Amino acid sequence: MITVNDLTKKYNGISVLNIPDLAIPKGQSFGLVGNNGAGKTTFFSLLLDLIQPSSGEIRTNDILVHKSEDWKPFTSSFIDESFLVGYLTPEEYFYFIGDLRGQNKADVDSLISQFEDFFHGEITGKRKYLRNLSKGNQKKVGIVASLIGNPEVIILDEPFANLDPTTQIRLKQIIKKLANNRNVTVLISSHDLMHVTEVCERIVVLDKGDIVKDLATSEETLKELEHHFTD
Repeated sequence: MITVNDLTKKYNGISVLNIPDLAIPKGQSFGLVGNNGAGKTTFFSLLLDLIQPSSGEIRTNDILVHKSEDWKPFTSSFIDESFLVGYLTPEEYFYFIGDLRGQNKADVDSLISQFEDFFHGEITGKRKYLRNLSKGNQKKVGIVASLIGNPEVIILDEPFANLDPTTQIRLKQIIKKLANNRNVTVLISSHDLMHVTEVCERIVVLDKGDIVKDLATSEETLKELEHHFTD
């Protein structure tokens, strides 16, 4: 599904990402962890063609990401609130994304209705602009919007940050449900080792742009990650 070959990203001659090879098969729930500056957001930005690689390539469904836009119809993401449109209400934003993804209003309403518990009565029907919502509520909107249109690839950068414990639990349930659909590839970065081990079947650790661990999640994974980051 996603293949990486000789991928590097440098700024002013300093390497911030160096991945010789990586393959993420279709349907995998993939977690990316690392300290600040490890290269997690850089990798996701390259996956989404938000920045250009210094060398190498990423292919999604054998489509060269930085040379073609044919991957966009089946790929969705939420990286941060810059993905939102601040002067729209949540409902207007959902319909806007739905229109981009070929979904009519009824399609969008049907999807959104499934997330009332996740919204916790704080998102829809409030007549608030996105820019006036809290960081946590903006994140809720962005995450749910990324699910519109039945994407095959969903990329979420730090989805648990700024969410209260109840919402984090509900988000884990949403991600687990996505992960059980073997037609959907879910990529998540997180600083929270416990959350990511709960929802991802594979975890890659980045350190200063390099892959230093590639783990199939097991009962021992959390301890192994904790040991790595405290050693």
